[in-house]
Amino acid sequence: MSLYIHKSHNVSVLIYHLVCVAKSRQVIFDNKSLDEQIKNICLEISKRYDIHFLEIGADRDHMHFLIQSIPMYSPTKIARTVKSIVARKVTETMPQVREEMWGAQFWTDGYFINTVGRSKTETAVKQYIQHQGVKPGNYYIIHKDQLKLL
Repeated sequence: MSLYIHKSHNVSVLIYHLVCVAKSRQVIFDNKSLDEQIKNICLEISKRYDIHFLEIGADRDHMHFLIQSIPMYSPTKIARTVKSIVARKVTETMPQVREEMWGAQFWTDGYFINTVGRSKTETAVKQYIQHQGVKPGNYYIIHKDQLKLL
């Protein structure tokens, strides 16, 4: 569950649902070691930026991120930061992933991002994310956390 973020001149609760799709909709997120690596990369992003991952989930060809951040970061900046760092670190640490993707980029150029309300909407989006997938059981949670004050 999200909490209020207190900064020197503002208090906020900004939550985003970010969906990133693998390039050419490649089925690559059925690899537990890749998913664990992405989770660790996201936790490192949390330490460096004011971007906190409330939940990370994978469906065979795309990933869902439930993110809380601060007003100084636009949704575009959040998406660009997450996509670029994850792609760079994954291809550095797991070169076999680049081979699976025929040497192409890790993510498609686009993404989906929307704002999420704090109470019922946050729960509804979490349930929506968890029930993704063509077949029941394809989606699984990689990371779930509670917000820590930044």
